[in-house]
Amino acid sequence: MVEELVTAGVAVASVGVMYVAAAARVVKQYERGVVFRLGRLTSNVRGPGFTVIVPFVDKIRKVNMQIVTMPVPAQEGITRDNVTVRVDAVVYFKVVDAAEAVVQVEDYRFAVSQMAQTSLRSIIGKSDLDDLLSNREKLNQGLELMIDSPAMGWGVQIDRVEIKDVSLPETMKRSMARQAEADRERRARIINADAELQASKKLAEAAEVMSEQPAALQLRLLQTVVAVAAEKNSTLVLPFPVELLRFLERAQQPVQQPVQQPVQQSAQQSAGPPVAPSAAQSAIAERSERSDQSEQSLQEQLPSAASLLELSPEGANSRQD
Repeated sequence: MVEELVTAGVAVASVGVMYVAAAARVVKQYERGVVFRLGRLTSNVRGPGFTVIVPFVDKIRKVNMQIVTMPVPAQEGITRDNVTVRVDAVVYFKVVDAAEAVVQVEDYRFAVSQMAQTSLRSIIGKSDLDDLLSNREKLNQGLELMIDSPAMGWGVQIDRVEIKDVSLPETMKRSMARQAEADRERRARIINADAELQASKKLAEAAEVMSEQPAALQLRLLQTVVAVAAEKNSTLVLPFPVELLRFLERAQQPVQQPVQQPVQQSAQQSAGPPVAPSAAQSAIAERSERSDQSEQSLQEQLPSAASLLELSPEGANSRQD
């Protein structure tokens, strides 16, 4: 009798253990348990921890509540300004209602992925190339709204959408590079012209100061010579100062005046008593007399052209003709 009772107790205990093993479930902290009893959704969603269901009657499905990072495959499209591009993105979303995510959609991950791809193509067709390259924040917000609208009915919340990369054709890349180069060259020319304008104003002010003090120009010349000589050049070119030319011109004026003095002397002789000529005037007069005598002697020594024609037989023949 005792043995029968012990056997029955062991059998009941084993059945109880098997029942507990079949009914016990553990839900993790980042999960929620959706229970279906005979195919119908129960009102309560099981939270994290240990929970028990009715074996062979209840069926539990665990739903992950963490934020999911889903890459969107690169989508090829034509922008509003007729440029072919390939754009890929990434979507961050999470489940906020576990029951809706299980009941309303078959596979919420696949549904969000397809919605993200179609929304990305729609954004590409509505945007310009410049917006895709420089105004991505606005496009990200628009793409997030387009995906989040249907996803709210699935118990899914779109946390963030980011456009990762925009692939352009090689011809478009070269065109954009030429455009950027031309723009930089334009800015460089404008800066250079502005610098020339400022430098010309400063040089004009410096010229006004140097015109008041001519010695400043000589000092500037010496500074230039020192700057060139510091480079240890083998050849040094010095500009010829204009003041030195003016000095030589003033030095030649007393030599040229005695040439005009004989006319002045004749006028003075007619007007008053004669004045004794100076040593320079007498020297100039002697030089002029010597030049006249040399010209006369040359004319006497050289035979005339008529005499040469008479002496030569060719001249005679030409005269007869």
